[in-house]
Amino acid sequence: MLTCGELLVELLEGLGVDTVFGIPGVHTVDLYRGLPNTAIRHVTPRHEQGAGFMADGYARVSGKPGVCFIITGPGMTNITTAMGQAYADSIPMLVISSVNNTGQLGMGGGRLHELPSQSNLVSGVAAFSHTLMRPDELPQVLTRAFAVFNGARPRPVHIEIPIDVITAPADHVRRKLGALPSRPGPCPHAIVHAAAMLKAAKRPLLLLGGGCADAAAEAQRLAEALDAPTAYTINAKGVLPKGHSLALGSNQTWVPVRKMVLASDLILAIGTELGETDYDGVFDGNFRIESPLIRIDIDAEQLNRNYPADLAILSDARQAMQALVAALGEVPAFNAEGVGSQRAATVRAELDAQWPANWKGQCKVLDTLQRTLPDLIVAGDSTQPVYSGNYLFEATRTRSWFNSATGYGTLGYGLPAAIGAKLAAPQRPVIALIGDGGIQFTLPELASAVEAGAPIIVLLWNNSGYGEIKRYMQNRDIPTLGVDIYTPDFQGLARAFGCNAEKVTSLDHLAALLEAAAKADRPSLIEVWEHADFLA
Repeated sequence: MLTCGELLVELLEGLGVDTVFGIPGVHTVDLYRGLPNTAIRHVTPRHEQGAGFMADGYARVSGKPGVCFIITGPGMTNITTAMGQAYADSIPMLVISSVNNTGQLGMGGGRLHELPSQSNLVSGVAAFSHTLMRPDELPQVLTRAFAVFNGARPRPVHIEIPIDVITAPADHVRRKLGALPSRPGPCPHAIVHAAAMLKAAKRPLLLLGGGCADAAAEAQRLAEALDAPTAYTINAKGVLPKGHSLALGSNQTWVPVRKMVLASDLILAIGTELGETDYDGVFDGNFRIESPLIRIDIDAEQLNRNYPADLAILSDARQAMQALVAALGEVPAFNAEGVGSQRAATVRAELDAQWPANWKGQCKVLDTLQRTLPDLIVAGDSTQPVYSGNYLFEATRTRSWFNSATGYGTLGYGLPAAIGAKLAAPQRPVIALIGDGGIQFTLPELASAVEAGAPIIVLLWNNSGYGEIKRYMQNRDIPTLGVDIYTPDFQGLARAFGCNAEKVTSLDHLAALLEAAAKADRPSLIEVWEHADFLA
């Protein structure tokens, strides 16, 4: 007899799933019955939040949905933080959980792991949550989930399956999955209108978001066709080649870029929420758009959030940019010393002159990382060199710099996300850039990395506490309670988990440690003391 749980893993494999993150429990063990008959790899985290963050990192690097198997009740409450981060950053994640037997749902009988409604619990951090009441529904619901991942704004999807449905016979179920939709293209009339507006503009500006991550070539062609300075969000880093003459980086928070926004006579925003953590990271409310605004987004509701559009185009970013370049027709050959590049160079010079002095040491570390490991992936947490790196670091390609300091803004993300990233791109060096406070949220996932054979590099920025929050309190004359936390021996802990571990004594030493870690067969923890003399 084929059970619904066995059919599930068979269908997942057919949809291209190659990795599942989860912790088996008494309610989910029958999801595992069919796994050995597939090529799907199972990775066991040490906490369900870790499972979600691993799935997130895997999805950001691979572009494929990260998939989790999660136990009823506490497993689902544990993973909701990770789902919240993925929801905020438009990351495809499929969370498949158990739930109590169909006859027990909503009864409040005090059953093991019982909640009044798991589906209601996660509805705010998922594109949808579905309770599978019969095995016959499974192909349709999976098709619906992957339609969100493939053809709409990607976000987490939750499918819960009652225990008695997981074990129910499914031999009779038709295995046919529905055709997955392609992403929508733009309205031709809207493209003609947008092209006319862009041709008439004298000082255009491009704002690109994470929705452009898979359209770097198209973004470069469009920017050069318009001779438009281009700023991009943190999740779009790498969308223009490093050092491109039109690039403004991810610096919309800073005054020189804000002045350019106000001085521009037309703004084209593509695949971006125009949200606070990318455009107003100092939270002063002073990022403003006063010129005509064209917005292109795959999410119809997003087209007029935060800043209303003068022209709104519902479309996939790549298709819209291709259509715009075609509609612009013959344009002068791009000149890297032209007006647009000169405008961008002026802003970059102003930015370089106003970086905070205490970023100097962090900049040295970031430069050493990229110089030593040019094709690195950085999965960051909420920590000082991530905050500064969000402005200073320029990735060599997209899907290579991401972190939890944007959007939802959780802690503990960097370590498990790096594990997921390494499993998605085993040939590339992957760094978890995390602070001593954040790593204590998910420190046991070092064991998961060892077990999974994921030789990530954990670059631990140690300032013996919650340094950013402490400074925030000091600047507001608030007593600094709760921020000077106990700092354990991270070297000893890492070695106990089976990792290599070293403390950095100089930048040359850091480079040597990075080179060795990139060749190691196990994870390496490299600890940097924030106040070290070599960072002064």
